[in-house]
Parts: sequence; structure tokens; C-alpha cells
Amino acid sequence: MTDTPKTTMTSPLTHFDAQGQAHMVDVSAKASTHRVAVAEGRIEMLPSTLALIQSGTAKKGDVLGIARIAGIQGAKKTSDLIPLCHPIALTRVAVEFEVDEATSSVLCRATAECTGQTGVEMEALTACSVALLTIYDMCKAVDRAMTIGGVRLMEKRGGKSGHFVAT
Repeated sequence: MTDTPKTTMTSPLTHFDAQGQAHMVDVSAKASTHRVAVAEGRIEMLPSTLALIQSGTAKKGDVLGIARIAGIQGAKKTSDLIPLCHPIALTRVAVEFEVDEATSSVLCRATAECTGQTGVEMEALTACSVALLTIYDMCKAVDRAMTIGGVRLMEKRGGKSGHFVAT
């Protein structure tokens, strides 16, 4: 086994060091600021599945209520799921749903907030994803063809990089 010389790499990806090795970003020099991130995604389904959700008669219970709690739990567990995420002391997580009968879908919007040295984008994205997956899990007995998509960051405020709004 021979030693390979380490070369200095310049990368816009902050989770790699100068040698190209994955690492947790050092945020110790960053200012603690109020940070907010909003993510959204959608699950599409059969109209009959959406009707079950709306009527509250799904076999497993209140689908959107349980999905809301699951999304909040997902945000709190983000650093356990995404290897290089910092554990964050969240100050608020909100998960909201909009039912769209025209497209037979449910839009999920998750907001995560903290006051700290790193952002909460991953927490908002995780909350949204887990909430949508929970809807799938609760309704899969009647509709295995549901599709989840469009999960993305919609807005981010706070921190050095400033304000971002998706277009």
C-alpha cells in the first residue's frame, strides 16, 4: 500500500475538506441569528383516496393529523438521518396541508425555525418529506400508485447567505 499525496482541492461544496474528504462544517465562527426555512412538496393520489383523507374515514385514522406530527418528529430527527447535519435546537416547526381536489393531491408546506449558527433548510425539507411519506404509508392499502414529488426549498431567511426565495 502506497501513500497517495494529498492535493488541495477547491470546491463550492462545503462538506468536503481541502483533501476532498467529507466532514461536518465548522460553524463556530458564524454569528447566531434567527433562521427560517420553508419547504414544500406534493402527493398525488386517486380521487377516492383523497376523499377518504378528507372524510376522516381512512382505516388508520386522521391521516393529515398524524402526518403533521410525523413531519414535526422528522424535523427533530434530521441530524440522525442526514450524516453531516448539525443537531439544531429548533424553536418552531409547523407542517401545513392544502388539499387540491382539482389535481387530487395534497400539498405539504413545512416551516422550521431556530436561533443558531447554521440554517434549518434540511429540517424543513425532512419535515415535508416525512409528512408526505406518512400520508403514503397511511393510504397505501387503497392506493399504491400515489406519487410524491416537487419537494423543494421555497424560502430561507437568516445567516450569512441572506434571503432566498424560490422562483
